[in-house]
Amino acid sequence: MKTAVIGGGLAGITAAIALAQAGTEVTLLEAKPRLGGATMSFTRDGLVIDTGQHVFLRCCTAYRGLLDRLGMAAHAPIQPRFDVTVVAPARRARMRRARVPAPLHMLPALLGYPFLSLAERSRISRAALAFKRLREEDPAADEIRLGDWLAARGQDERTRRVLWDLFSISSLNVPGDDAALSLAAVVVKTGLLGDADAADIGVPALSLGELHGSAAARLLGKLGATVRLQTKVAAIEPKGETGFLIRLGDSGDQLLADAIVLAVPHEQAARLVPPGALPAETVDGWAGLGAAPIVNVHVIYDRPVMDVPFAAAVDSPVQWVFDRTRISGMHARGDNGQYLAVSLSAADEYVNMTVAELRDKFVPALAEIFPAAREATVTEFFVTRERRATFRQVPGTAKLRPKAATALPGLVLAGSWTDTGWPDTMEGAVRSGLNAVIALHKATRSPVTQPVTQPPVTQMSVTEVAVTEVNAVAELINSTELTPAEEREVRS
Repeated sequence: MKTAVIGGGLAGITAAIALAQAGTEVTLLEAKPRLGGATMSFTRDGLVIDTGQHVFLRCCTAYRGLLDRLGMAAHAPIQPRFDVTVVAPARRARMRRARVPAPLHMLPALLGYPFLSLAERSRISRAALAFKRLREEDPAADEIRLGDWLAARGQDERTRRVLWDLFSISSLNVPGDDAALSLAAVVVKTGLLGDADAADIGVPALSLGELHGSAAARLLGKLGATVRLQTKVAAIEPKGETGFLIRLGDSGDQLLADAIVLAVPHEQAARLVPPGALPAETVDGWAGLGAAPIVNVHVIYDRPVMDVPFAAAVDSPVQWVFDRTRISGMHARGDNGQYLAVSLSAADEYVNMTVAELRDKFVPALAEIFPAAREATVTEFFVTRERRATFRQVPGTAKLRPKAATALPGLVLAGSWTDTGWPDTMEGAVRSGLNAVIALHKATRSPVTQPVTQPPVTQMSVTEVAVTEVNAVAELINSTELTPAEEREVRS
């Protein structure tokens, strides 16, 4: 069977490799001059620059499986246990998981989090327990704003900004309060409340272009697949039992295929899906997914200013910042300074700012959280923008995300915007590619769900609130079997 995979991002790469390994004759078509989609790199003045900073968690099993197949797992190490430095002006803290079973592994870090008051910290367990009981696959959960749901469970404005935003904004790429509860629940339940090591962070030690695009090109070549770069698809035409005709660009060239994996962003997919594949209202509805930007601010100093590989920031416009010095090859060009990349998700506020405006905002902000930067000189400053980095992961979007299968046998969809059960992330992209391959062989099935009920919000006295929060912590502890040493670590 001849299969064309349209789109060379992580979804298309995953599908192409799986099909080629199964013995299918695969042609991968990519409009850009390189594979990798949004996870690409370029060179600038002797430096290797990633278009955006991407990390993953140990629970991202599909993505890690792709790295294994690419032979790149050793170049994307995962920290021994979740360990994040959180910085703010004149203050810093360390969030580190305890060596105890889930779900208690994060409890000491959360209850000792210094950016919240004791009362605010005591209420965190109330939301954690509510997340554990939530059915994220329930359609009703997709109609609720995360901020409203958290507020109804005792999480005040301060707690939502300096704690929950750390995890939700970078994962969902929308302001924390605006995120869909269903997708936020996937992040929290899988990463924070799942296996004890689920949230351990992996940071690539190579440029994304080498880690994904170059490695995929090598593997696909070994598997006998054809990769055609700078090849834009203009139209897909069904040919009945003979498969599909693919019209390429403006040249009039054509390609015949028995099956197609359409692995492009939803805007392009809507233009390319042929009539009869899906109801017109379904395809038109994809416009409702929208797009959300990510901005990356790149700052090079004449000396080291940050003493950790990466950090999260609160009470600052900085969100997450990464040391890119070694990966970029900066020292190889004879530069002994440090290269920091600030990753800004949900970046609607910043995406249209000029470079000068962003410099005026973020150079002082970095100096506030890294005192050594106050005496350092900025030698280079530049910005990369991903205007349509993800779809806008707000309430009401779950029903717009299509399954992989279509009504046309042999035509399937892939992409992190499709219905993967995951947010629009690298993990979601890889899962979508696998879903597409499976859908070529069998029909998908929808899960049966139960509705989410919102408990009434009642007024409670201070004493009643305190008792409730203490009982919630006790419930977490008492529901988990611990050794005496583990219990001492948690209760300390």
